[in-house]
Amino acid sequence: MTNLRLARLDDATAIARIYTQGIEDRIATFETEPRSTVQLEAILCERGEAYPTVVAERDGRVFAWAGAAPYSERPCYAGIGACSVYVERAQRGSGAGRLVLMELIRVYEALGFWKLTSRIFPENTASRAMCRACGFREVGTYRRHGQFDGRWRDCVIVERLLGPAANGSSLPR
Repeated sequence: MTNLRLARLDDATAIARIYTQGIEDRIATFETEPRSTVQLEAILCERGEAYPTVVAERDGRVFAWAGAAPYSERPCYAGIGACSVYVERAQRGSGAGRLVLMELIRVYEALGFWKLTSRIFPENTASRAMCRACGFREVGTYRRHGQFDGRWRDCVIVERLLGPAANGSSLPR
C-alpha cells in the first residue's frame, strides 16, 4: 500500500537519489550535477513548512516526491509555487507522479496558495500528460529558455489554479 506524507529530513537521501535519476535521464531538468543528501537536507530545511515536499512510500521506501519552491521573491507572488515531481525509474508509468502531485495540490491549497506552476521540456510527454490529468493547463512555451547539453531547449509552461483563484472568489483578508 502506498503512503503519502510530508517529507522529513531523513527522507533527503531517497529524494536525492530519485532527483539524481531525473538529472541523469536528461528529460526533466536543466540541472546536470547529481544531488547529495546534504544538499537535499538544506533544501528541505530552507523550504520548511512554508514550502513542504510530499513523498510516496511503500514498505518504508520513498519512491516518488513532489515539492515546490517560491515562484518569485516578490511579495505579490507569495501564493504561487513552482513545483517539481520526480519518480524513481522503476516506478515511472505507475501513477506515482500523479499521486504525489495531487497530494501536493491538496497540501498547498490548504496552506492558502492560489497557483502552482511548472516548466516541462516539450518532449517530456509523460509529465505533460500527468499535469493535464491533475488539472494543469498549458499556458505557452518559453522558446530557447536555456542551453542544455550544448543546445537550446524550450519549456512548456503549465499552471493550476487553487482555492479562491480556481473558483474566482476573493482572497481572505
